[in-house]
Amino acid sequence: MREIRFVETADLSKYDFSGMVSMRFELKRKDTSISLRLPEELLDAVRINAKRVGIPYQRFIRLAIERAVKPRIHPQHTDGSTQKDQPL
Repeated sequence: MREIRFVETADLSKYDFSGMVSMRFELKRKDTSISLRLPEELLDAVRINAKRVGIPYQRFIRLAIERAVKPRIHPQHTDGSTQKDQPL
């Protein structure tokens, strides 16, 4: 209860957030495991990039897959057209 009251009434301008580190929480349950073969160079690159952004490499891979399958409003096709351009 004290925490809720603090958040609702606190004047955050009194605090120095310059050293703040952004946190990302994953709340979705991960109940399926896969095995994936990758070239060693690709896995090394994934690990380097994951470390650069400060997340575990498996989470980095999962986020890349999520971005790849996320629906877009107007996906770009290889010919440069979009779904919006297609006749009904």
